Amino acid sequence: MNSKPSRTTRLLLTLLPFVVLIIAYTMASDARLLENPSDKLLPAWSSFYDAIQRMAFEPSKRTGEYLLWADTGASLQRLLLGVGISALIGLVIGVVNGMLPIMRATFSPLITAISLIPPMAILPVLFIVFGLGELSKVMLIIIGICPILIRDLQLRTESLPSEQLLKAQTLGANSWQIMVRVVLPQVLPALIDAVRLTLGSAWLFLIAGEAIAATEGLGYRIFLIRRYLAMDVILPYVLWIAVLAFVMDALLRLLSQRAFPWYHGKRGND
Repeated sequence: MNSKPSRTTRLLLTLLPFVVLIIAYTMASDARLLENPSDKLLPAWSSFYDAIQRMAFEPSKRTGEYLLWADTGASLQRLLLGVGISALIGLVIGVVNGMLPIMRATFSPLITAISLIPPMAILPVLFIVFGLGELSKVMLIIIGICPILIRDLQLRTESLPSEQLLKAQTLGANSWQIMVRVVLPQVLPALIDAVRLTLGSAWLFLIAGEAIAATEGLGYRIFLIRRYLAMDVILPYVLWIAVLAFVMDALLRLLSQRAFPWYHGKRGND
């Protein structure tokens, strides 16, 4: 428990699972293609290269767009909009609920009830109310992750030492000043942590919305070509989504470390 790997060992241990997966896939793919050269379930690495070349670096004959980048731009626009709005709403309502008992008694039960409703269950309602355009997909992300952010930030606000709030009140600060000068600086790094934890759910809701009603996007493309069993396109798209999610998580972690070094010094690196 107390032994810690060196930097080189940590890097090797990080790469080990990926190397094992690559070797296992290569062996399974070679075995299936040996029995059936036209097998589509586990394509050869050359098929992946051809598919990426076709989707990312050759314009579509129908639209003239580079499909991978067009899909990526559409999905990221929806995702960032949904996550950004959710973070703003979660911060405001979470801090207010955590600070003011009257607001907490009024809205906390409602938010808890909403957070327990599976967002996918109300997806048809969103399409009926907001239409099949961009708004319904963004709203699905907001409804899916916003209640979680609110509850997390409410708990973080309630867990702040009461002595800090009493000292601020003793010095003559009102509720607004305490919220801005005392609570907000301590809750912002927790907001970034909460957003990082909900990114996976946000991607899930985005892909679900795009799969049902969209004309472009990563989820739309995956579900469009699944009817052709085009695993040489589906798997690179899935891997690309994982890379985008990893980069977003890393950027949020870097932002938190640069903006709030005291927070990470207290908790250690994560």
